[in-house]
Amino acid sequence: MVRYRKLGYVALNVTDIERSCAFYESIVGFQPNGRGPDGAAYFRFGRSHHDLVLYPAARAGFKRLGWELEDEKQFDALERALSRHGVALKEVDAAECAALRQGRSVRFSDPFSACTWEFYARMGVEETPFTPRVVSFDRVGHAILKTPRFDEAVRFYTEVLNFRLSDKVEGVIAFLRAFPNKYHHTFGIAAAERHGLHHVNFMLSSIDDWGRCTARLPRQEVPVVWGPGRHTNAGTFFLYYLDPDGLTLEYGHGMEEFPEVGAREPNVRAPGQESVDLWDSPMDPRTCASGEVEAVA
Repeated sequence: MVRYRKLGYVALNVTDIERSCAFYESIVGFQPNGRGPDGAAYFRFGRSHHDLVLYPAARAGFKRLGWELEDEKQFDALERALSRHGVALKEVDAAECAALRQGRSVRFSDPFSACTWEFYARMGVEETPFTPRVVSFDRVGHAILKTPRFDEAVRFYTEVLNFRLSDKVEGVIAFLRAFPNKYHHTFGIAAAERHGLHHVNFMLSSIDDWGRCTARLPRQEVPVVWGPGRHTNAGTFFLYYLDPDGLTLEYGHGMEEFPEVGAREPNVRAPGQESVDLWDSPMDPRTCASGEVEAVA
């Protein structure tokens, strides 16, 4: 079985790279960390080389997920698991690995979400610590994607990739953790008529950081589209807002944690507002509505 350390980074496509770089630095609060030869802009909020990568593109949306494996031995486990299901891994070439400051990296195209998944075991770290200017971050929280093949997707992630189902809203959304990572979910899949981005979450270090954001974003004329609220699943305090391309981002704080052994059984809830938000916060129709997933042939 494949074992993971964490969700390492997310990569997004943006239509105006300079506008988005300014937004993710001054509004979201990330630190720029250089540009790649392909025009990619790297951002960090910790010691790792990057937690977010922005790519210039004609259409805004989701480019790929970067997963940090527990160790180098997990490459063999991953290849065995995928090959049994006819999914091929592709090695990332040395030049791109160097630009990403990663060791060996491999990718595959997910047949259920259309997303590119990347796996690596080592990323370079920066000598200087991150100095918060806007807000302090704890981690890249999770990414949730949309698919018309919901039930098939959940089976694939749990049976092949060794994700564990934490909770599910029946026929609507599934929350999955990258075993043995302790957090309630690092990935999720939502049922939809077509593939797309649902949202990307960044977890903040304290409830005060989160509270300040609920006051700050409206003052900065950032569209807040859902929240403040508290998720029924995982107990996370949430605030959803839009980036310049209309992609949905989430500031979160607090999340249920699972032991590696003896974890509880998943909760399966019926669809409804009470299944996702304990505070019954109104949701703007733009929430989680925009963003393509870049499909790779």
